Amino acid sequence: MTDDKNKRFWGRYAKLYDFEINRFNKAAYQQMYQMMSIVLTADMEVLELATGTGLIACNIAGAVKRVCATDFSPGMIATAKKKAKKKACPPNVTFSVEDATALSFTDASFDAVIISNALHIMPDPALALANIRRVLKPGGLLIAPSFMHGHIKESTWDANAKFLRFIGFETYAKWNPEEYIDFITHNGFIVDRWKLLQAAFPLVYLEAHMGEHPLEKQNAWD
Repeated sequence: MTDDKNKRFWGRYAKLYDFEINRFNKAAYQQMYQMMSIVLTADMEVLELATGTGLIACNIAGAVKRVCATDFSPGMIATAKKKAKKKACPPNVTFSVEDATALSFTDASFDAVIISNALHIMPDPALALANIRRVLKPGGLLIAPSFMHGHIKESTWDANAKFLRFIGFETYAKWNPEEYIDFITHNGFIVDRWKLLQAAFPLVYLEAHMGEHPLEKQNAWD
């Protein structure tokens, strides 16, 4: 699937994004907002990747100094900016178009990076994590919740994936929680805590910080 086709899909989906999240995943997202607000602090400069329409950014903005909320889809960012114009999002949130695998920000720019429910739909999630490592300050915080699909039978997965691909949506990774944690660990982060939340699909909420070595293991499990 081409990058342009993927962007067109998410641009169309922007109109339904908030409805879908609130209809099927509201409780899980409320839990995530609360957990993020505990670990984030008032002096933090935060980057959110794959912000969609800015749901997370707008809900955690009160806990931090600033949120730079980005998405690779111009349609998503356009919808998010409409919220800002209507003052439905705090003024310390800014929205811009960014590709998570080719970030334009300078090295060590942010205290924390949030990337929620996006790594599994990226062709090269390891490249996204490499970009995150670059823009994080030393010891910086990664918050990376992600839907889990490892429980789905292969036949069901293949049928669903084929249909979703047809309408323009691609899922590249089919992780269970342990596989996801290993993936994060093997890409230069130490997992501090994680929790399995109930949502439309099982959702792992995960917090980690930058390790000194890409293969350094996590030091805590939930």
